[in-house]
Amino acid sequence: MNETDRIYLRNAEQRAFTATVIEVNDDAVGLDATCFYPTGGGQPHDTGIFTWNGGNASVTAVSGKGPVVLHTLDDTPPPVGTAVTGTVDWDRRHKLMRTHTVLHILCGVIWNEWGTPVTGGNMEPLSARMDFEFDPLPEGFAARVTDLVNAEIAADRPIEVSFLPRSEALADDALIRTKVNLIPDSVAEIRIVDIVGLDKQADGGTHVARTGEVGRFEVIKTESKGKGNKRLRIQLHD
Repeated sequence: MNETDRIYLRNAEQRAFTATVIEVNDDAVGLDATCFYPTGGGQPHDTGIFTWNGGNASVTAVSGKGPVVLHTLDDTPPPVGTAVTGTVDWDRRHKLMRTHTVLHILCGVIWNEWGTPVTGGNMEPLSARMDFEFDPLPEGFAARVTDLVNAEIAADRPIEVSFLPRSEALADDALIRTKVNLIPDSVAEIRIVDIVGLDKQADGGTHVARTGEVGRFEVIKTESKGKGNKRLRIQLHD
């Protein structure tokens, strides 16, 4: 069975690669390896450029719901068997990495301070929303969270990635920080992201190497989304 080696799971810093086309589906191509992150887990897909002998195209969307990661192109795709060089739009990717990391810092701070799980979230480069099971929000919550998150960023904690067998990972309740376990049954080996000394949880997204890369954190709005569900809208600054 065809399958894509998802390089980004092991090395989020790699931004260029060469791979072979193993599938063509209308205007999308699947490769035997990729650095391009597909939409999932609240993190948007990467964009960038593919080049090959005799052609080039921009990557406008990436989907990874099956074993093959599909890259939608803005031009006629190359045929199966073509060697392709892919280059990720690094400015966009790094902003998403910073944003995803700060959401883990936020989760860690809220879990450690209030023991409250995440109920949902979404992100764009340098901005995001995240929902938590609060009813109501604690007094002075936004200011307290802002101070705690920025302190963790300033601590410049290292971020480590490892992999555990599914049975071992799911046996540790602390590794699943969402209200509902979103990991598909087909995933046999679960990726763990550890902000050393703060937060350790199952996650498939891309992250910076240290919290100091994140930038300054700001809560720009809090909202009520019904009983027991409060939303934070956040922004990052350089």
